[in-house]
Amino acid sequence: MDCLIDHIVIDVRDRMTEGAEAYRRLGFQLTPMGKHSLGSANHLAILGRDYLELLGTDVPGGTLRPDIAPFPVGLNGLVFRGYEAEALAAGQQARGVPVQPATAFHRPADLPDGTQQDAKFKTVRLDRSAAFDGRLYWCEHLTPEHVWRPEWQAHPNGALGVARILLSVRDPERQAALFRRMFGAEAVTVTSDCRAMLRAGDAVVEAAPHATVAAELGAAAADPAGRGDRMVLLGLRVRSLEETGSALRINGVPATGGQGLLRIPASEAMNATIDFMA
Repeated sequence: MDCLIDHIVIDVRDRMTEGAEAYRRLGFQLTPMGKHSLGSANHLAILGRDYLELLGTDVPGGTLRPDIAPFPVGLNGLVFRGYEAEALAAGQQARGVPVQPATAFHRPADLPDGTQQDAKFKTVRLDRSAAFDGRLYWCEHLTPEHVWRPEWQAHPNGALGVARILLSVRDPERQAALFRRMFGAEAVTVTSDCRAMLRAGDAVVEAAPHATVAAELGAAAADPAGRGDRMVLLGLRVRSLEETGSALRINGVPATGGQGLLRIPASEAMNATIDFMA
């Protein structure tokens, strides 16, 4: 089946205002806060065909949705594009993938033209024990016109789309085996240095050993906060690194340069390491 990134979730728990301020400093235009029928709140940074979601509650000290309550602040949701959610769930179950039944929900969306419409979704989630210490699922958009609005897709940092998701794992082959069941054997490759690579359209999902990830990220790494296998880095394609660097300097955000990228330490991005990539 097709493998495309739909969105990436950064949990902010009850620090929604802080999270929104942090990502605006990083140069993202955020949508107005939305409130799900499931009881959570979010802001989105809409990109070309995917997006980032800041997810939590808008009430400081408030109760979190049960499925996100166990997780710390930081990268937590790897979400693939879904279609025909009920058939997708049945197909994945037939492949031996432990998925839950499709769930339908919605949130009112305040649109740029001043109107309000319901954005409607269906999700198919994997059991928590099946993958890394986070959430892995598909999202079917029943009203994509209320999400991908041109007015929301322009960002001062020039972000265009998701390019790389890095997982830090004990056993990359275990993650590779799950991805093969989900998307087929041809979707996954394993490199000579034991990285499992899942091609997802223009993006790649990479599962690498803990030691390899620690060596790559160094002081820019997120606090694992008690997690084992976990999401650690989000890479985003940008129009130009010069444009991105200018936006970061204006807002006083520290970044380190590498070959073809600017890296934001997790301390500046709600416990998520961010790479802006040429």
